[in-house]
Amino acid sequence: MSEWRSVPLGYLSTQRKGINYKSEDYCDENTGHPFITIKCFVKGGGYEPTGIKFYGGFSTKADYLEPGDILFSVTDLTRAGDIVGSPLRVPEFRGLAPALASMDCMRVDPIADRCDKLFLYHRLMLSDIRRQMVAYSAGSTVLHLDTKKVPCISVRVPVDITTQAAIAKTLDALDQTIEKTEALVEKYQQIKAGLMHDLFTRGIGTDGKLRPPREQAPELYQETPIGWIPKEWDYAQLRSYVRSAQYGISTSLDDSENGIPVLRMNNIQMNRFDVSDLKYTTNLEAYTIKLKRGDVLYNRTNSMEHVGKTAIWRDELQECSFASYLVRINLQEDKILQEFFSHWMSQVAAQNALRRYATPAVQQVNINPTNLQKIYISCPKDIDEQQLISMRIDTLDAKISNEQKLLDKLRDEKSGLMHDLLTGKVPVKVDPLEAAHV
Repeated sequence: MSEWRSVPLGYLSTQRKGINYKSEDYCDENTGHPFITIKCFVKGGGYEPTGIKFYGGFSTKADYLEPGDILFSVTDLTRAGDIVGSPLRVPEFRGLAPALASMDCMRVDPIADRCDKLFLYHRLMLSDIRRQMVAYSAGSTVLHLDTKKVPCISVRVPVDITTQAAIAKTLDALDQTIEKTEALVEKYQQIKAGLMHDLFTRGIGTDGKLRPPREQAPELYQETPIGWIPKEWDYAQLRSYVRSAQYGISTSLDDSENGIPVLRMNNIQMNRFDVSDLKYTTNLEAYTIKLKRGDVLYNRTNSMEHVGKTAIWRDELQECSFASYLVRINLQEDKILQEFFSHWMSQVAAQNALRRYATPAVQQVNINPTNLQKIYISCPKDIDEQQLISMRIDTLDAKISNEQKLLDKLRDEKSGLMHDLLTGKVPVKVDPLEAAHV
């Protein structure tokens, strides 16, 4: 087993702060360098591409970054310390000038015979180092790290650099699997968005296939106030399909697990429920409005991103109630299927309609059942077509769900493995052949 030792970060690496800049130094990507800013850092570590700017001011070759270089943030966006100390690896900016780092970043370069570069990146992600960086930070509105203290930060590492490399290789392999799974989830999400657009504008014909687009077969479509829809479809306000709507309970909730669990707005996702974080109540009213299988719930208040989220209760728990932020919709099932309605509510057109009827509130919006029922909905008259549409979406949802479960599992595995390997709790095997080439 390799010996582990606590050493200063200054013993393992050299550091260089990013470039001081002014807003007038920004330019476009055709004339400047990719410029990594504080907004490129993910909480806990990682790279966020939407934070990239482009810089056209003064720089030297010593400021140039290479793909794989390690940066960590020396400034935070708030005083909470969520970002300061978080590392990222510089991505490859193909076809562009060399990347640069802003003054909110510090580059850390490992000393070759003391520290493996990939190991250092993973090691900087552990919370013990970030806690030290937060402790060396101060500020009245946002935190700023005292960069002179960075070389003093204590890091426990294996002395043997081949052990460091083996640990990094293991974690990198897991990272690659996670990235591939993330890409697959994103791909399926994009496929689903395109499929839903086609299904809710063209529907499924008697041959079991999507109807031809209106441009190819205009005779199959009718023009309505909400756009072109198949001739076999109806359009009407949602009130035509709803028997009743019921608010949930308004009562205090706690974590005691006494009484009955109560769904809140964060428990409802688009077309599904997350029951991993529940609150409870002993209020007797909650027992009078328990959920039953097939109930349709929608979220009536929150940010615009979340309001209107709809899902069908499928007995995820033996008994459960719901809070007043959620509304139970009783549909006329001879006219519209619950599954069709739930999917319809998750499409872009429905979300745009919700925005028109949402009532602004403090830091959020609200859509009550009365306004919800004003929304126009297009719907196949044929229940069988509604079912076919729902089944197509459900099939893709199942694939997305399976990949998301795998992704969650991989992330949990990485979290545990990082701690075990990077603290020496679990030894890593070193390949003698690879060690000979380090």
